Amino acid sequence: MSSKVATVKEVVKETLVGHKEPEPEAEKLSTQTKARFAKHAVPDAETGELFLGHEEFIDAVAPPEEDYHKIKREQYSILFSVADRTNKGKVTLGDWAYFENLLSKADAEYEIAFRLFDVERLGTVKYDDFRRLYELNKGPDSIPFDWDCEWAKLYIGSKTKRHSMDYQQFSQMLRGLQGERIRQAFQLFDKDGDGFIEPEEFERIIMETSKHKLSDHLLDHLHTLCNISQGSKVSYANVRAFQNMIKEMDLVELIVRKACSKSTDGKITKTEFLNQAAKTTRFSLFTPMEADILFHFASLDEPSGRLALGDFAKVLDPTWRGRGEAEGAHAEEPGQSTMSGRFFSQALESGYGFALGSVAGAFGAFMVYPIDLVKTRMQNQRSANPGQRLYNNSIDCFRKVIRNEGFRGLYSGVLPQLVGVAPEKAIKLTVNDLVRRALGKDGEITLTSEIIAGGTAGGCQVVFTNPLEIVKIRLQVQGEVAKSVEGAQKRSAMWIVRNLGLVGLYKGASACLLRDVPFSAIYFPTYAHLKKDMFGESPTHKLGVLQLLTAGAIAGMPAAYLTTPCDVIKTRLQVEARKGDTTYTGLRHCAQTIWKEEGFRAFFKGGPARIMRSSPQFGFTLAAYEVLQTALPYPGKAKEKTGMEVVSLHEKKPDGPFSRSRNALKILLDLDEHFGRASLGPKEAGWKALPAWMGPGGQKA
Repeated sequence: MSSKVATVKEVVKETLVGHKEPEPEAEKLSTQTKARFAKHAVPDAETGELFLGHEEFIDAVAPPEEDYHKIKREQYSILFSVADRTNKGKVTLGDWAYFENLLSKADAEYEIAFRLFDVERLGTVKYDDFRRLYELNKGPDSIPFDWDCEWAKLYIGSKTKRHSMDYQQFSQMLRGLQGERIRQAFQLFDKDGDGFIEPEEFERIIMETSKHKLSDHLLDHLHTLCNISQGSKVSYANVRAFQNMIKEMDLVELIVRKACSKSTDGKITKTEFLNQAAKTTRFSLFTPMEADILFHFASLDEPSGRLALGDFAKVLDPTWRGRGEAEGAHAEEPGQSTMSGRFFSQALESGYGFALGSVAGAFGAFMVYPIDLVKTRMQNQRSANPGQRLYNNSIDCFRKVIRNEGFRGLYSGVLPQLVGVAPEKAIKLTVNDLVRRALGKDGEITLTSEIIAGGTAGGCQVVFTNPLEIVKIRLQVQGEVAKSVEGAQKRSAMWIVRNLGLVGLYKGASACLLRDVPFSAIYFPTYAHLKKDMFGESPTHKLGVLQLLTAGAIAGMPAAYLTTPCDVIKTRLQVEARKGDTTYTGLRHCAQTIWKEEGFRAFFKGGPARIMRSSPQFGFTLAAYEVLQTALPYPGKAKEKTGMEVVSLHEKKPDGPFSRSRNALKILLDLDEHFGRASLGPKEAGWKALPAWMGPGGQKA
């Protein structure tokens, strides 16, 4: 009873003194919505209420730092008429919340277009309003469109039986409007009625109907569409096939990605594309002509017939810029400072890669250095009589080094080796890449060219490795010299360098060349083919660390063992001869003496140790390099993606009002590319609404 009395009192009070309804929109607004509004809103001079005018609204939906080379920033003012529900020229917080709610809908693009043309806000679009607004806002030189055509009558009825369109009918009409515009434009230019138009006329049609959706690469080469046929003109079939292809770009991308992922080299042909299309879609959706058009535009810079994902990106990604066009604000005026800045940036990045490679190479060399020391000791052992040998085998050598010289003895001469790894790896990898690019063609390289590239890289590295190896070897064997020769002094690396001199540092360089040239000639092609043929590496399939380790280790085995004879000769030439040992005078004399005194098997002394050192060294080096790249990424460089994400064909995912507003404009600009542009000056920008003196349907009030 008391609750009923209280209710009656509230009703009487509200009747007498009135009440203020709470603003449900404002109460339910998210913090992000309020923040976005408050960031750009300005206070009303009279009431103090915050609102967004035209300029503030554009700032809110189109931040200045975004990319506007496809849809101009002033064109976003078209959307102001949708957000301004009361036509007062102001967008309040409630209006802004309403607009953001529209943007969050799945069909936001079509609903915003519908509300723009729904002049009376009654949920229908009248033909007269739609046509009047179109005529007010289209470009002055746009290709004319006949609204009394048979196609339009199917949606709005004839002149005597016109009807308004609800949301579903209007959105479906917009869906097919672009195709009808293209058909009418083709008929307009096809003056003699033979079904062909000039390439320049086709280019104008597409620039006025689809420019905002296509990449710069595609737009720059529209006139080449006639090249897919024998003639020099463009047929209507070509135009319709082109329209179908760009209309289904998302599906084309899906098919291309699937086909490239199944290809061993990440590239596909036209036949592979059509086969994948037949598997992906319920019906064979794409015609041969549509496939011809796709491959024509994607292969303009790569006429090999086999295209990778990056080639298709130039066609499918609307954000793709023209060649040489920079992304920065001052990209249109490149100067000496830009070139020097680019050079400096590249130099820094190269230095970054060199530093990581040096650290990784040093780590790999350090981890296998004891094996390298055992290999050197075994190769330097000259006696053919088993009773006179210091070491029976590699394991025996390892044990005796620890027993006689301690654990530190396993790392005798390690410092020169670590210092030498940096230039050795840098020279070898850089020269190999340079020669491969020089000898390759269209991304392909023959086995002979691969061997030449690897051999050249191995030859160039000798400039750095020979001096450091001769110092390393002499440091490695002086432990056993001290054990066998009484009173032998232990020398430092600097003493050895001074004692040898510049010429002495290159003693055995011919043997070093004889070892390193075939080693790299074997290693690099084997490594490349293992990655490609065994593990399926391609531009769209990046190998994991374990796969790289395995490929590097396997490739190092034949390269290391088959070049062991050259390594034995090099070691003998570079080691300081002990009292009673034969002194070799040159490469041939060394080889003949070993053969005569120790037999053929002596050429493969330390072979297993060499394999055990080379294979894990490449593994450790690659693993360290991957870890360093992850832990210490290059500043300002995005984290590298793997697999099919290496090449992105999509624009940014919707994030806030900007992305969805841009998508809404794409639907509206299908009507006319000039909507919202400042063709006659800043004051002409924006959306021209029906004049105030016009009543419903465009009639005088």
